[in-house]
Amino acid sequence: MHDITLLQLFSDDISVSQQLLALIQDEFNALGERDLPQLEQILERKLPLLSLLEQHGRERSELLQGLQLSTDQKGLEELATRSQQGSELLARSAQLSELLEQCRAANLLNGRVIRTSQTAANSVLSILRGTETPNLYDSRGSTAKIAQQRPLSQA
Repeated sequence: MHDITLLQLFSDDISVSQQLLALIQDEFNALGERDLPQLEQILERKLPLLSLLEQHGRERSELLQGLQLSTDQKGLEELATRSQQGSELLARSAQLSELLEQCRAANLLNGRVIRTSQTAANSVLSILRGTETPNLYDSRGSTAKIAQQRPLSQA
């Protein structure tokens, strides 16, 4: 009975993970276009999916613990040896793990895009505020030393 419940949780999470991966890919596109309203909509749609994945993960752990098994891959493999659906359990677990890894990799890429955008924006703001000066060249071809701060209106 527990194996049937685990199979259902895996199936549900595979579907949720596929939706999440599509949203993360949409997020990448929205980041490239700097489409803030779209990013907000994506975030609103991602949060419930993440919560559901977390909830199902806890349920799977509780089911394995209830059977006196470890909550890792070894525990699942042990259950699979006892179950008629053992091969299906392992196959769906592997499929879910692969999808979650794809989500993690795509999310890391999005994080890099965000950090790069933040760095560029901060650099531009620093230049405009006069707290960081770009390397400019003077009439002799050497870098100019502009250490004075200017008001933003004169940047």
